[in-house]
Amino acid sequence: MGAMFRSEEMALCQLFIQPEAAYPSIALLGEAGIVQFRDLNSEVNAFHRKFVSEVRRCDEMERKLRYIEAEVLKDKVAIPESTTTPKAPVPREIIDLEAHLERTESEILESSHNAVNLKFNYLELTELKHLLEKTTTFFQESVPFQQQEGGAGDSLTKALIADDTQQISRGRLGFVAGVVPRERVPAFERMLWRISRGNVFLRQAELEEPLEDPNTGNPIWKTVFVAFFQGEQLKSRVKKVCSGFHASFYPCPSTSAERNDMVKGVKARLEDLNLVLNQTKDHRQRVLVTVAKELHNWSVMVRKMKAIYHTLNLFNMDVTKKCLIGECWVPVKDLPTVKEALAQGSTAVGSSIPSFLNVIETSEDPPTFNRTNRFTQGFQNLIDSYGIATYRELNPALYTIITFPFLFAIMFGDAGHGLILTLFGAWMVIWEQSLARKKSHNEVWNIFFGGRYIILLMGLFSMYTGLIYNDVFSKMVNIFGSSWKLNYNATMLMTNKDLTLDPREEYIQTPYPVGLDPVWQSAANKIVFLNSYKMKLSIIFGVVHMMFGVTLSVINHVHFRRPMNILLEYLPQMIFLTLLFFYMVAMMFIKWVLYAPRNELKTGPRCAPSVLILFINMMLFKPGSPYEGCDEFMFEGQKLVQTMFVIIAMLCVPIMLFGKPIYLLCCGGLKKHRKVVISYDEQAASNGDLRDGIELQPSGPPVPEPEEHDESEAPAEILIHQAIHTIEYVLSTVSHTASYLRLWALSLAHAQLSEVLWSMVLRKGLDTESHWGAITLYVSFGAWALFTIAILVMMEGLSAFLHTLRLHWVEFMSKFYDGRGYLFQPFSFKHILEAEENADAD
Repeated sequence: MGAMFRSEEMALCQLFIQPEAAYPSIALLGEAGIVQFRDLNSEVNAFHRKFVSEVRRCDEMERKLRYIEAEVLKDKVAIPESTTTPKAPVPREIIDLEAHLERTESEILESSHNAVNLKFNYLELTELKHLLEKTTTFFQESVPFQQQEGGAGDSLTKALIADDTQQISRGRLGFVAGVVPRERVPAFERMLWRISRGNVFLRQAELEEPLEDPNTGNPIWKTVFVAFFQGEQLKSRVKKVCSGFHASFYPCPSTSAERNDMVKGVKARLEDLNLVLNQTKDHRQRVLVTVAKELHNWSVMVRKMKAIYHTLNLFNMDVTKKCLIGECWVPVKDLPTVKEALAQGSTAVGSSIPSFLNVIETSEDPPTFNRTNRFTQGFQNLIDSYGIATYRELNPALYTIITFPFLFAIMFGDAGHGLILTLFGAWMVIWEQSLARKKSHNEVWNIFFGGRYIILLMGLFSMYTGLIYNDVFSKMVNIFGSSWKLNYNATMLMTNKDLTLDPREEYIQTPYPVGLDPVWQSAANKIVFLNSYKMKLSIIFGVVHMMFGVTLSVINHVHFRRPMNILLEYLPQMIFLTLLFFYMVAMMFIKWVLYAPRNELKTGPRCAPSVLILFINMMLFKPGSPYEGCDEFMFEGQKLVQTMFVIIAMLCVPIMLFGKPIYLLCCGGLKKHRKVVISYDEQAASNGDLRDGIELQPSGPPVPEPEEHDESEAPAEILIHQAIHTIEYVLSTVSHTASYLRLWALSLAHAQLSEVLWSMVLRKGLDTESHWGAITLYVSFGAWALFTIAILVMMEGLSAFLHTLRLHWVEFMSKFYDGRGYLFQPFSFKHILEAEENADAD
């Protein structure tokens, strides 16, 4: 957890790499993922950089891989998942990989082209077969008086109908036979009618089975037609219409004998063609199956190669063109790893001149890098969503690990619902490796899985607060018995509706071991009691949470060497918050202790003053109006104490308002900025350490010190800035304290909604005493479980999550967190591959 306390120390380094060792060195750094390179060629066009030709080669290989993958997926060949990720290929392997991809693409293209041609031939023969089989009835209907058999019938048909290849003589009908897409048939008929003025006799028959499109493989529906007409002029018009509707023409003899002979020949050709198609498909399948085994590895290798050359394009070539120079941000702890990678890269190519690293001084703002693991990554993402921490600023994620699920649990305090969250989170945590390998592209699931540890902790904390509230699916559990006793008989209890329990008589003076006494489940004033109880808890935790946030600002002041901020900002803020709002919390505890049920009249529950009224009267210097026979205050001298607290708190406001501006103007606070310069030390570098040097810098941008003022800033602007900050803090103490009442409101709403769901849904099934009771209970339990999961767990859980997030972002982090940094984005093959996979999925 030490790495989560604040962002890691960063160093700006120069890399001097020999050109022949550049590729393997950058490849090793990409595998490590600890270096963020800077672009030293920002003014150079992307097409004029040194390694643009290599990047284009990688683009061409990616294009080939995309084509191969599309062909593999089109044939529904499974691409096996690789458990290991290959490393970036060495330069001599690139040529072999490129040649192999070229051969594979050519082979797949050739097989695809041959298959398409064969399928076109197969489609044409299939259409011709169907046409010959369907047209028999067409010619019989065209010669209705034909009753002869055999050759005599064919002779009569031939005498009346001319073939498509013959000249149409007077008294004979011509015809055109073919196949047209089914969706075009109605328009096709209308057009033939219009161009012939009704002198074309069209016969058609739909094919029962769809045909396959050779290009796409999609099913297409066709209709066989024969158009009879008379005259050469009409024949020309009919053929033009058929061509316009993309109809396919086929030769069709007019006699049945010739058609039968042609059908036999077509079927024989179809069988031969089908055999060739199967052989072609088997060969293509073998090629694709072989390629699919290596497709993932090839894609990873090409992407890594492309990323390396993109990174090398960020480097500068020195004047002698014998060395590549690059700049990068590196965590100080990882400097030995970077030097080792450079040494290994030089050794891999046998370079006689070693590459080396030089730490340089800079006044630029370093990036923010918080080293996380699987557990802390989700909490760090919550903080980064609000704003990236300023360099070396205190990281709120460390404290959010506990405070976030705890505040959520106060609003979601039900042990039953918390158990559901715990089981869901535990399932994702236990099976996280197998679930992570599935690579789901469902955004909602990815959000849940990314916050699996947050959900697990929220569930565990909710079970704890549910035990404190003694609330399990809106019911209290009687584990330790009750601390109340009944001094009335059964008749009195059943007949007297106004009977109440007196804590002075019926309450045993031993507190309930854990949480609330289960007797409150049947109490008429249960909601009134829980209202007061949860409202006070929300104020107590809210004030403590804000005081903790203000205290954390001291750590930033100490680290950035701003001791006057502790005296002029932190102390007045803490005194103001303590004397007013923490005093209100103290009065709650004083009230709980002093006004016990068995105390005297003036210190009994009847005389217990309202803490809220006392606080309001304290701020307004107004006397209260206690009950008759009761004291206004809880203890002697309380009025004087309250008056002093208010006066001291008000005196803190001008200190916050004018203290820092006066110090900056009169006491030499507006000096030139100091910048933290990382200097290189040979002895420390040998141990992998660096030391900080303090140097006055007359120019250049300042280091990221939150809320520091520039030398050129006018005094009026300084005063305005401080006034805004002071007013915001004073007003926020009131608004933020009230904002924590959402802990009470959502907790009460969740409990009441759960109780309503129990009484209106599940209770009906439990109260049914007839023989339909089992069925009613089955249905009511299903509805109750569904609404519990959908409304009380998911919707109410999301609502409590968002409110908890707001309490941390606004009420807590605003007290100490600046959040004006930028994220450390290292050159990492892992991040690049994940980003490209997500882009491909989208």
